[in-house]
Amino acid sequence: MPYIVKKNILKKVLKPRFKESHKYDFGYLLVIGGSKLYSGSPALASLAALRTGVDLVLTIAPQRAADIIASFSPNLIAYSLSGSDLEKKHLPELLSLTESAKKVSRDNAAFLIGGGLGRDDGAKESVIEYLLKVDIPGVIDADGIWAVANKKEILKKKPFILTPHSYEFYIFSGKDVSEMSLEEKIKTVEKTARDFETTILLKGNPDIITNGKETFLNETGCPEMTVGGTGDTLAGICGTLLAQKINPLEAACGASFINGKAGEFAKKKYGISLLATDLIEEIPNVLK
Repeated sequence: MPYIVKKNILKKVLKPRFKESHKYDFGYLLVIGGSKLYSGSPALASLAALRTGVDLVLTIAPQRAADIIASFSPNLIAYSLSGSDLEKKHLPELLSLTESAKKVSRDNAAFLIGGGLGRDDGAKESVIEYLLKVDIPGVIDADGIWAVANKKEILKKKPFILTPHSYEFYIFSGKDVSEMSLEEKIKTVEKTARDFETTILLKGNPDIITNGKETFLNETGCPEMTVGGTGDTLAGICGTLLAQKINPLEAACGASFINGKAGEFAKKKYGISLLATDLIEEIPNVLK
C-alpha cells in the first residue's frame, strides 16, 4: 500500500545549517541541457535548484543556449560547449567538470541531465556515455529519458532519479499508463523501478514515486501546472536534494511535494496565468 507524502518530508530533506557552514556544504549541482532550439529548460531547473538551497549550480549547455542562459540572471553560471548541440566530443569536458565538482564540493555533488538537449543520435549517445562513467547521484529528465530508453541496464544500482511524464514513461518502459486506473499504474511503475533497480518519479495526479520496494503518492499540485517548465523546476529541486546527500527516494518525494506546493501557492496569485518562473518564486514560501 503506497504512503502519502506529507509536509513532514521537509524535515527529512532540508538539512540544518550551522554557523560553521561553508560553501559547497549544501551541494554543487551540474545541470546539463539545452540545444540550438531550447534554452529555457536548463535555466528554469537551475533557478529552481538555487531557490531550494543548493550552494552552486553550473549550467552546461551548447554555445547558443549557454549565452542565452547567462543573460537570464546574474545568479546563473553558464558554461559554454562548442557548437549548437551536445555531441560525443564534449564527453571529456563533461567528465572533467564533474570531477572538478566532486573535488571542490568534497563529494557534495550531483547532476541533472536531459532538459532541452534534443533527441538526435549525438545527444543520446553522449547522455549514455556520460551516465556510464559518472559515479555521483543524478536526475535524468526529458530528452535524457529518451536516451536511456535504448540502454536501460546502465541505471541499475546507480543513485539516479528518472522524472518522466506518462508519455516519457511509455518511451522508457513500453507501458502506456495514460488510461490505467491508479492501482494499475502504481503496480506498473513499481515493477519498472524494480526491474531496472532505479527510482522513478512519474509526474501526474498524483505523482507516483517508487524505487520498486517502497512507493509514495504526492498529492500537491494543481491543473495550472500543465504549463511548460514546471517539470524542469521539479527536476532542479530533485538535483538540489541529491547534491545534499538525500537518498534518491526521499529526494524525489521531497521535490515532488515542494514543486507541487509551490505551484499551489502560485495559483493563488496568478490562476491560469501561472508560469514556471512564478512557481520558482514561491519555493521559499514552501520551505518556510
